[in-house]
Amino acid sequence: MPCLQGLKVRKMLQVIDKTNPELTKTSMTGRRVLFAFLLAASFVALSALMFATLSPGGHTPLDFFILACFMVTLPWTIIGFWNAVIGLLVMRFSKDPVAAVCPIGAGDASQSISSSTALLSCIKDEDVDALETNLTAMASNLIRAGSGHNFTLYVLSDTSRDDTAQQEQQMAARLSARFSGQMDVVYRRRPVNTAFKAGNIEDFCERWGDRHEFAIVLDADSYMSASAIIDLVRRMEANPQIGILQSLVVGLPTDSAFARVFQFGMRLGMRSYTIGSAWWQGDCGPYWGHNAILRLKPFKAHCKLPVLHGTGPLSGPVLSHDQVEAVLMRRAGYEVRVLPQESGSYEANPPHLLEFIRRDLRWCQGNLQYRKLLGLKGLKPVSRAQLVLAILMFLGSPAWIGFMVGAATLGMTTDYAPYRADTGAVLFFSVLTMVFAPKLATVADIIARVDLRKAFGGPIRILLSVMAEIVYAAMLAPIMAVAHTVFMAGLAFGKSIGWGAQARGVARLPVMLVASKLWPQTLFGAAGLAWIVQQPIGLVWPVIPVAVGPLLATMLAVMTSTTTLGTLAIRSTLWRIPEETTPPAELLQLHLPALQKGKGAEFQPQDLPTAAAEPEPVEAR
Repeated sequence: MPCLQGLKVRKMLQVIDKTNPELTKTSMTGRRVLFAFLLAASFVALSALMFATLSPGGHTPLDFFILACFMVTLPWTIIGFWNAVIGLLVMRFSKDPVAAVCPIGAGDASQSISSSTALLSCIKDEDVDALETNLTAMASNLIRAGSGHNFTLYVLSDTSRDDTAQQEQQMAARLSARFSGQMDVVYRRRPVNTAFKAGNIEDFCERWGDRHEFAIVLDADSYMSASAIIDLVRRMEANPQIGILQSLVVGLPTDSAFARVFQFGMRLGMRSYTIGSAWWQGDCGPYWGHNAILRLKPFKAHCKLPVLHGTGPLSGPVLSHDQVEAVLMRRAGYEVRVLPQESGSYEANPPHLLEFIRRDLRWCQGNLQYRKLLGLKGLKPVSRAQLVLAILMFLGSPAWIGFMVGAATLGMTTDYAPYRADTGAVLFFSVLTMVFAPKLATVADIIARVDLRKAFGGPIRILLSVMAEIVYAAMLAPIMAVAHTVFMAGLAFGKSIGWGAQARGVARLPVMLVASKLWPQTLFGAAGLAWIVQQPIGLVWPVIPVAVGPLLATMLAVMTSTTTLGTLAIRSTLWRIPEETTPPAELLQLHLPALQKGKGAEFQPQDLPTAAAEPEPVEAR
């Protein structure tokens, strides 16, 4: 069945004529119908397998509870699998994979851009020195590329601390003086961060939005090369129907052991997944809230977020603003697309587990708010489905916990084999394949290409890194599921995550602090291990990481937060990303500790410049 569907997908890749809008529209409809069929067929097949697996002794209420929990977890698993299959087919059989899923022209590279674009650095209580390094490098590179006069840098502060705000003002003054006559710099601090980041950008739109055609949204940890920025602008100039164009953001080289392994896995899964999803989402693509370009006129007119009615943590301003703005832009008739190419668009990932959990819980609260937006009039079917899936992304965690607890209870309360071994084995390996399909698909493409094999460190290093990362991911997943479940239970009692300053530097976490935060995971792991030791090892070996990961959560969080383990991870050369093998010129300006500590095959720390290069004076050009 998957092979036959794969052949259908492959044929669909060829059914697109970029010069004929009607044929293109028909092709996109066909892609979405095919993807919906694959999703529905897989859902029914896996649900039927689970129903059959639970059939010994008849179906009890507990069996139906387990089945219901399993079904809630399925949509994202299945979507990830088919995105990976389609992504791999596009990567291997399309001459230009990016153009196949994002058929928009890049404009004339020989012509200078002519529009005015705002660079929006949205910050709150950030490390000012690190921010200044990033902004200086980005502005310098744009000026050196001859496009500085086309951009204005806005430092949009929601900082709550007066001392930090004073440092920000001084930084903005230095930048303004440094780039005087070459790029304007504007600093603004809001005394109250109403509506969080969305409100920050809305305030910019009201004050300065009419001055510019486009805006590129940057987080405090965002970094983009001049070529990536200019390419986004040039594509927007050439395609007036596009309202939001999202770049593919990859992690910066990091000296955090936690982030290094995590972002290696993300890097593997992201390319096949994003290409596959862009193949069927098309003009209803994602917006991730940063490293993306907005067309300001329709954004101002159509993307103002509602204040959600009612009381409690799921009311008030929308936390996860990005996807809502994307569906509103699409409702207004403008396209929202992702450009799935890994070049020049970066971010820093959370340096330790506690910050990673905190970020995820903010997304969890924000995504659950979408239930109040499902009834918005005029949304495209794909857009409405995206909101539903964003909710299911986090509802899957308590469903998974319920499934595991239900399955364990079933095993302890029956005096017969509670499931069919044959269908159970098929189901287990099917789901396992689907879960890791995005990573495996990208690995297959990397191994097949000489340039990518070399960039990721060679086939042996890649395979060792992948195996270690899969174990890491298997231990991390239940830790996150417990965190989501406990947090969602707290939402019922008014608990809220808010939007505070984010931790970005590598520093050892205090053991007692971590233990106080992760005790639910430890308790879950201990209970799971107590159940496992009472079962035949041949029966329960696949779920051992489910117990071990949460049980060791405190130790893992502390160890992976240390600079010592981070340095060892770098020295091991495992989990290497291409930017470490051959660092792009734009990254050498940032003096990243990971590059200074690393010893890539084509790069040595002494190759780093001692200071960011100055832009040429206007008179010299």
